[in-house]
Amino acid sequence: MLLLENLKLAIFSIKSNKMRAVLTMLGIIIGITSVISISALGEASKSILNKEFDSYNKDIAVIFMSYNAEREITERDFFTEEDMALVLQKFGNKIEYLSPSPRGTSEVNYNNKKANVILEGVSADFTKMQKLDIIHGRFLSETDVSARKPVVIIDKVLAEKLFGREDAIGETLRINIDGIPSYVTVVGVYQTVPSIFSGLMTSDSTTMYLPYSLFSSSLDYQGSLNFKIKEEYSESGTQIAQEIARFMEKTKGIEENFYTSQTLAEQQGMINNILNTVSLAIGAIGAISLVVGGIGIMNIMLVSVTERTREIGIRKSLGARRKDILTQFLIESMIISAIGGLIGVALGLLFSSIVAVVMKIPQPVTPTAIFGTVLFSAIVGIFFGLYPANKAAKLDPIDALRYE
Repeated sequence: MLLLENLKLAIFSIKSNKMRAVLTMLGIIIGITSVISISALGEASKSILNKEFDSYNKDIAVIFMSYNAEREITERDFFTEEDMALVLQKFGNKIEYLSPSPRGTSEVNYNNKKANVILEGVSADFTKMQKLDIIHGRFLSETDVSARKPVVIIDKVLAEKLFGREDAIGETLRINIDGIPSYVTVVGVYQTVPSIFSGLMTSDSTTMYLPYSLFSSSLDYQGSLNFKIKEEYSESGTQIAQEIARFMEKTKGIEENFYTSQTLAEQQGMINNILNTVSLAIGAIGAISLVVGGIGIMNIMLVSVTERTREIGIRKSLGARRKDILTQFLIESMIISAIGGLIGVALGLLFSSIVAVVMKIPQPVTPTAIFGTVLFSAIVGIFFGLYPANKAAKLDPIDALRYE
């Protein structure tokens, strides 16, 4: 019954000073809105990045030389076709794709039109490794690779730039492979799906795919092994990649840990961890405004205690106990904090909903984040309201009645 009475008194006091109460709530409102909004942006960023990674093959792995090794790199350290054959012989049941991947750059010439391209030598089943959207023609075949046919797959952008149209099947281009001028025929055109990673590329070059067998002079000097782990072994992809690295070191007689392995799933995990850390750090900064709001509550409650000193003295002289006064002012502080918290949650959810609609992702704010924010707000209200409430409860009734 006394709790209900204290609740009514707290609400009456807040109504009597509406503007002061609203200004006091602002700190809590801004704090919770910012925390939820930051949480929404963090989750949205993770969702977009994960979506981009999903467009690739998460089971892709690579093994490469440690170029920061103390000793110089020698010919023995590079990977050869024989090395790959040994890997397939031992790990063929766990990996789905392994092929030389020589790379180079070249200038393409066609009817006095020029463009820069990145040459990538691949095998016929490269599409198991990376998803390509072939819009015209076909991809490479086993015959193209084994017979060393001078055929290429080019990007739609390059086709339009050189030929003025997408469908460039049958056209012939002049490129340099390992520094040797060569003529190649276009057998396929692919389309690059726009990605947030595209903005990271500062080069205007596009990738041209051709049989790895055309790079005859560089096949014995591969700086890395790229392969795809079978889906049923994807959970242990990191371990398999490390096993292959150790196997290569042992086979080639190289010191342990000279080769480094990494999977796309590992990279995704690292980026997610970084985003989580950044979101947490920025969220903590946003939470500072909640603390500032709490200080505002404490300040106003101290003013309220001073203004209502005689009221406190009258209540105590009529039999109110210390805990009754303490509860009265503590409830008032909690109500101010709770109302500010609810408004902040509403504004934060509104912002996160706008983010979800604009970025075309599910609602990025989780119930856990909302509950945690509201709980923190309640703790702030209790913590910063405790001192003024305790000060009011300790007032001597005689001194309070004499207060003018």
